[in-house]
Amino acid sequence: MTSRERVLTSLSHREPDAVPVDFGSTAVTGIHVSVVAALRDYYGLEKRLVKVHEPYQMLGLVDDDLKEAMGIDTEGVFPRKTIFGFENRGWKSWRCQDGLEVLVPEDFRTTVDENGDILIYPEGDLSAPPSGKMPKGGFFFDTIVRQEPIDEERLNPEDNLEEFGPVTEEDLEYFRREVEAAASKGRAVVANFGGTGFGDIALVPAPFLKHPKGIRDIAEWYISTRTRRDYIHAVFSKQCEYALANLARIFEAVGNRVDVVFLCGTDFGTQESAFCSRQTFDELWLPYYKRINDWIHANTSWKCFKHSCGSVERFIPSFIEAGFDILNPVQCSAAHMEPEHLKSTYGDRIAFWGGGVDTQRTLPFGTPAEVREQVLRRLEVFSKNGGFVFNSIHNIQAGTPVENVVAMIDAVREFNGRRR
Repeated sequence: MTSRERVLTSLSHREPDAVPVDFGSTAVTGIHVSVVAALRDYYGLEKRLVKVHEPYQMLGLVDDDLKEAMGIDTEGVFPRKTIFGFENRGWKSWRCQDGLEVLVPEDFRTTVDENGDILIYPEGDLSAPPSGKMPKGGFFFDTIVRQEPIDEERLNPEDNLEEFGPVTEEDLEYFRREVEAAASKGRAVVANFGGTGFGDIALVPAPFLKHPKGIRDIAEWYISTRTRRDYIHAVFSKQCEYALANLARIFEAVGNRVDVVFLCGTDFGTQESAFCSRQTFDELWLPYYKRINDWIHANTSWKCFKHSCGSVERFIPSFIEAGFDILNPVQCSAAHMEPEHLKSTYGDRIAFWGGGVDTQRTLPFGTPAEVREQVLRRLEVFSKNGGFVFNSIHNIQAGTPVENVVAMIDAVREFNGRRR
C-alpha cells in the first residue's frame, strides 16, 4: 500500500498492511522544533536549520527526509497565516532561549520585557500590544489576553466575528497550490482551512488581531457559554454560515485531493472532568458541528477530524452524532479514557488518531524500554480492525529525549513487522 492508501484503509475501519503514522500534519500532532532538530541529527540527515512553521507552540517543520526516516504517512496543509497573523515566508534566523538556532518567518518579531519574557506581536506589528509571551526559560508562547471592558448594553456578536468572513481569492489560490503539492507526495493529505473551530479557546483571544473586540478573555468566554448563551449562538450561527460558503469554494479549488480535514481544536475535557456537560455540548455545539460535517460528507470524500484533549469519553457519542470521523489526541491518561474501553465501545464508529504514547509522563520521563512497552500495548489495542492512525498524545514537547522518540518509532516498526 501507499501511505495514502494505508491511512484511508484504516479510516475506513479496515486493517491496512501496516499501522499508519502521523507526525507534523496538524498543529496538534506535531513536534517541538528542538526535538525535530535532535531527530535530524540522530538520523544523520542534512545539516540545516529547522523552520518553526507554527510559532505559538514552536512546532518544527518535518521535512520529507525526516518523514522518510520516521515512516510518516501524512502530509499537512496549513492556513496561509499563522496564529499570530503573519505568513510563513521570508525565513530568518532566530535563537531559542536554550541556544538552538532555528528559522522563523520574517514577521516573527519579538521583544524582551523587564522580566526576561519574550513578547510576540500580531502580524509582526511592534506598535500593537503584544499577543503572546514566552516566559523566561520557556519553550513556547502563552496567549496574552487583551480584553476590553465589557459593556453588556453594547455587547455585539459581530465583535466576535471580525476574524471570519468570505475566503479570499489569495487564500483559494494558496490552498490550491499547497494541496496539489502535498498530494503529489503520495501521502494522505491533511488540511486545515480554518474557520470551523467553534469556540476554540486558543483562537478566542485572537492573538492574530491587533485590537480584538468582543468577549476575548478565556474565563469570560467559558462563563458566557452559560450566562450569554444567545450571544454564543449568534456567533456560532454566523460563523457556520461563513464556513459552509467557504468550504464550498475551497472544495471547488482543491477537490478530493484532500483526504482529511482538521475542523476544530475546541477542548471539552480536563484531566479528570470536563468544561461543560454533555447536555450543554448537545445544545450549543452539536448543531453547528453537524451542519459542517453533513455538508462535507454530502459533497466530498474528506474525513472529518475533531481534536479535544482530556476526559471526553462522555462526549464521544455526541461527536459521532455530529458526524466526526476522527477523534484526536485520545488522552488515555485522563479519567475514563482507557484504551480497551474506547476501542471496544466506539472503535467501529469513530477512528482514533493518537493515543499511541503518553506525552505527559512516559515519552518525556520514561526509559526507552518503557516507551517501547507502552507503544506496543497501545498498538495491540487500537489497531484491531483498523480505525487507528498512530500518533503520540498531542505534540511531542521540548525536552523529550530523542532516544525515547526513536524508541517510539522503532516500536511501531517492530509491531508492523510482526503483522507482515
